[in-house]
Amino acid sequence: MKTSFEKIVDVQAIGGRNPEKINDLSAFARSESFPPSAADTERVLFVGIDFQNDFMENGELGVPHSHRDIENATKFIYHNLEKITTIAVSIDTHQPKQIFHPFWWVDGSGKHPEPLTIITLEDVEGGKWTPAEKYEESLEYVRNLEKSGKKQLCIWPFHCIQGTTGAALESQFSNMIHFHSFARNANLQKIVKGLDPLSEMYGIIKPEYDRDHYCNHQFLESLKTYDKIIVAGEAKSHCVLESVKQIAEHYADNREITSRIFLLEDCMSPIPGFEKVTAEEFNRLRNQYKVNIVTSESFTL
Repeated sequence: MKTSFEKIVDVQAIGGRNPEKINDLSAFARSESFPPSAADTERVLFVGIDFQNDFMENGELGVPHSHRDIENATKFIYHNLEKITTIAVSIDTHQPKQIFHPFWWVDGSGKHPEPLTIITLEDVEGGKWTPAEKYEESLEYVRNLEKSGKKQLCIWPFHCIQGTTGAALESQFSNMIHFHSFARNANLQKIVKGLDPLSEMYGIIKPEYDRDHYCNHQFLESLKTYDKIIVAGEAKSHCVLESVKQIAEHYADNREITSRIFLLEDCMSPIPGFEKVTAEEFNRLRNQYKVNIVTSESFTL
């Protein structure tokens, strides 16, 4: 390939200001002679989950080792540019007033919860934490989280607020996926998630709970058209894990599809404190659904 990795990705700039301009990347890509992705006989999907500034090490909800994950993921895409048919990325997008942000809740003295506070059904029913509005809907949400065995309601720091720099794709990852789009004449799929004020949406398929039972059926159906589905992203313990679980559970009776999933374990990291449960869940995905857990260096297309 004529364009070096370093012309696309500046490893020192990961998590910071982008030194490259997108029109320059387009020009580099046009100098290449890759066949269009539509001509691929083996169809490969790369799914990048929430590689956004606020999940970088210096972000509002920074994930340790996320800069390393970006470096590994971008090198993997670069070395497999001609073999990756489509890239899809999720973009976590929020408003300040959502059920998992501090503004939503107050205690008896009118104070908001600190980040990482866990709010249980007992807390809400007993009045320890009260929603500033939409009491019945909030109670319903917490009740259904516990009823379905989902993750408990965790209050997160404000992050990925719509329109802010923190919500944007990390710059060097953005460089690489847009370069791929230009060079392969491929549609770059961007999946915005997380705007419902009354629900957390870790996974890219559906919220933790919502009255309308939203499900991204279009994306699920599209997975049938790929021979390999490669997944990377942040955080391994939350948005990556829930996304893969949702896909695997949807196709629970079709191991032909779940066995096409490859998780690049060195391109994702957990939120501290969730390492053990994440490892257990990944083992379950491998044993129950035949999902493949690999590294970007060992896995070849």
